Amino acid sequence: MSRYRIGVIGAGRVGAVLAAALREAGHQVVAVSARSAGSRTRAETLLPGVRRMAPTEVARAADLILLTVPDDVLPTVVHDLAGGGVLGPGHTVVHTSGRHGIAVLAPIAELGSRVAALHPAMTFTGTDLDLERIAGTVFGLTSDDETRAVGERLVADLGGTLTVIPEERRTLYHAALVHGANHLVTLVSQAAALLRQAGSTDPAATLRPLLTAALDNSLAYGEAALTGPVARGDRSTISAHLDALVDVPGPTLDAYLAMARATVELAVADGRLSRERARAIAELFDAAVWEATAAEMVDATAAADLAGDPAAGGRLPG
Repeated sequence: MSRYRIGVIGAGRVGAVLAAALREAGHQVVAVSARSAGSRTRAETLLPGVRRMAPTEVARAADLILLTVPDDVLPTVVHDLAGGGVLGPGHTVVHTSGRHGIAVLAPIAELGSRVAALHPAMTFTGTDLDLERIAGTVFGLTSDDETRAVGERLVADLGGTLTVIPEERRTLYHAALVHGANHLVTLVSQAAALLRQAGSTDPAATLRPLLTAALDNSLAYGEAALTGPVARGDRSTISAHLDALVDVPGPTLDAYLAMARATVELAVADGRLSRERARAIAELFDAAVWEATAAEMVDATAAADLAGDPAAGGRLPG
């Protein structure tokens, strides 16, 4: 089976790793575009011996071009490549953005090149540690029927699994991954900070087995894996939590309340929490919001008074 001559435009965390994995699978990585110092280091480390070139020269040297640039930059890169006079029917251009489908590649498709969007549902460090994680990773593919075979081939060579995402659902697909993975990092960081405040000397050791079990159970059993005071309708425990959180940073309290409200709805839908009990719990959340808002107003008023009081070291309005 013939192998692709691959050019990589954007040696970020994703691009350098995918190119290295495809190289290990037998494809020839012929050129890479790497502008930042970090990208150049990744290219040198993960793709030794591969020539660094300008994006249009990368496209000229390859028959399959990987566009692994940030979402907001992708349309500009596509526009520049389409106007560079180097692409045509002999090329396949694949971007790895989760947000974009193939519509963003329309200027290139109009030149006769095949196009596809192939996004790995994985978080990357940009090091060789990622190479072991790619096997088993699910890739979201958006393409026409003709180019689908290219996506299937690449994913198979990477040892991944393919899922087809319709063009009109591409942004929803990406939002789901961001909510599940990126927001999880925020949640864990906030929980770790609260544990440190509570006296834990090793929040990670405390959270790791709990979060691992919760994640495994939720992926295996869905809503049935839900446990805790909301699922039990334990109003007194929830009230105590809110009292304990009164002095935590605002974003942490906001996140707690938002997730707790969503958990109430989940427990009601699952039949474990009555509507009456849910309303009683929601009243606790509403009261916490009012108390937090009142505290912010008091703090703002005190700060304004201090700023205008010479005796307190503040300045009078000019």
